Amino acid sequence: MNPPLESFAPAKINLALHVTGRRADGYHLLETLVVFACNGDRLTAQRGDRDSFEITGPFAQDVPSGEDNLVLRVRDLMREHFSEAADTPVRLSLEKNLPVASGIGGGSSDAAATLALLGQFWSIRNKADAIARIAFRLGADVPMCMTARPLVAHGIGDEINMVADFPEFPLLLVNPGVPLATPAVFKALMSRHNPPLPSLNGKSRGEVLDWLASTRNDLEAPALALRPEIGRALGALKAQQALFARMSGSGATCFGIFESIEAAERAARAIAEEHPGWFVKATTTMPAAQETVIG
Repeated sequence: MNPPLESFAPAKINLALHVTGRRADGYHLLETLVVFACNGDRLTAQRGDRDSFEITGPFAQDVPSGEDNLVLRVRDLMREHFSEAADTPVRLSLEKNLPVASGIGGGSSDAAATLALLGQFWSIRNKADAIARIAFRLGADVPMCMTARPLVAHGIGDEINMVADFPEFPLLLVNPGVPLATPAVFKALMSRHNPPLPSLNGKSRGEVLDWLASTRNDLEAPALALRPEIGRALGALKAQQALFARMSGSGATCFGIFESIEAAERAARAIAEEHPGWFVKATTTMPAAQETVIG
């Protein structure tokens, strides 16, 4: 039997997230600076006698295994669109290392990784437009996650500008062990018409940190109102001398930017010792693309 194909699904971190409006159909308009971490879920695909799906990893018990699972939705949509090519039974496995409903795009990143993985497994080539349409059907975050590089997204997340030469940052991800549904956070949002992101000019670490200080996550306040534990996570990061700390996405995961990966790892040990039930992970951001691509 051939060895399984593998795909990595990195955590998606919203360094800044501004809610700038709301469309008539109810979708919120956003401007967000996104990076991806060198920590995430892993997927494998292997030929089988029949389709199957296995979930392992520390957060396996929190993942739906039925038709609501995005990995299975990707498989079924690809079968629908590429029926002739996608006829081989596939054994899929998801190693779930990221907490569920935590504001770091775990499900969306899993979907993006599965699209790439099954495209390779079924040898689906020269179908980028069709695969992009499938990605968008699965949620606005999925096209972002297919890039896995620093980007600024506008609209409902469908207008993507890659950010070239963006610095890599040591990060510490902290989740206080509470799930938080995105719709509930948006429902609690007081203002849906806020100023857009300022222009990102400098690309050094110091310049980006100064820029971040002038930005917001407009979902942080409503998330804190729903889950006060987020404030404890932010406080723990600040107590460990993070250069910058903020909630990612709709929460409840928070991130701290540190001077070095060694500093992030020291902070991780201290926070994990004080809060053994929390998700605590020191990591770095994935490197930027080498050129700017407007999507």
